[in-house]
Amino acid sequence: MVPNANARHFLLKAKQRDLIAAAGGIERAAEVCSYGKSTVGRWANADSPELMPLDAVFALEEECGRFDMSEAICSARGRRFADVEAVAANGSVMAAHAEAVVRMGELMTEGAIAFADGQLTPAESARIDRALAKVEAGAGDYRKILAGAKAAGGLKVVGGE
Repeated sequence: MVPNANARHFLLKAKQRDLIAAAGGIERAAEVCSYGKSTVGRWANADSPELMPLDAVFALEEECGRFDMSEAICSARGRRFADVEAVAANGSVMAAHAEAVVRMGELMTEGAIAFADGQLTPAESARIDRALAKVEAGAGDYRKILAGAKAAGGLKVVGGE
C-alpha cells in the first residue's frame, strides 16, 4: 500500500505542514525540534511519506501552543482531544461570539490586503495563515462554551439570570 494513498496519512501530513508553518517555517521548526532542515522539509512535503516522530511533534506543539498533530492522531483513532470543559455563562457566550467575529474580520482584512494586487506573496500567505489560526482557536473556544450551555439546558443571553 502506498503511504500517501490513505486519508489518515493525508490528514497527518496536512497537520504536520500546519504545525511547521505555525512554528515559523521549516528553519524555525528545525531549531525547535532539533532536527535538520532537510528532515523537516520532508515532513512538510506532501509528496514525502515521512511523518514526524513524537519528540518532534511534542516540541513543536509546545512551542506553538497548538496541538494539531495530537488532535489529528486522536481523530484518526476515532477519539476526541479535549481540554477542560468550559463553563457556559452569559458573559462568556457573548464574549466568545464577539471574539469569533473580530478574528474573522481580521482574517478577511488580511485576505483583502493580500489579494488586492492579484498576487499572494509568502509573507502575505503567512499573515493569512496566522489570522486563520486565530479564527480556528476562537471557534474552538466558542464551541466549548456552547457545549457547556447545551449541557446546562441553555442560557438566557439577554436579561437577568
